[in-house]
Amino acid sequence: MTDNQIPEVLFVCVHNAGRSQMAAGLLDHHAAGQVKVRSAGSTPADTLNPAVVAAMAEIGLDISHHHPKPLTAEAGRAADVIVTMGCGDACPVYPGKRYLEWELPDPADQPLEVVRVIRADIERRVQALIDELTGK
Repeated sequence: MTDNQIPEVLFVCVHNAGRSQMAAGLLDHHAAGQVKVRSAGSTPADTLNPAVVAAMAEIGLDISHHHPKPLTAEAGRAADVIVTMGCGDACPVYPGKRYLEWELPDPADQPLEVVRVIRADIERRVQALIDELTGK
């Protein structure tokens, strides 16, 4: 990444229906164009987790139009930082990329109260990542 290039972050979880979608939405919102954002899943679900959509809507972020996407080699190669969230060995390794593993509970089948706690944890991590990537 050159000094004038906008860094790109790829969030990856298994289904791309919860954690990675929240992280992408939060990073996109808080970075305000200073960071490019993608998310993907090693085995994408058909739809987003409704509790995740609701939890994000509570803080004014509408991700209802997003959809789970498969992890592609192109997305992996384009990313400067790849943040994995519980996909383990299902996440391929792209040489020369910086990897972060965020240990987070899976919001699947969790009530909204639990998803809110996961969202807050992701938001803290996203803010720290933005500070690091933008030098603030």
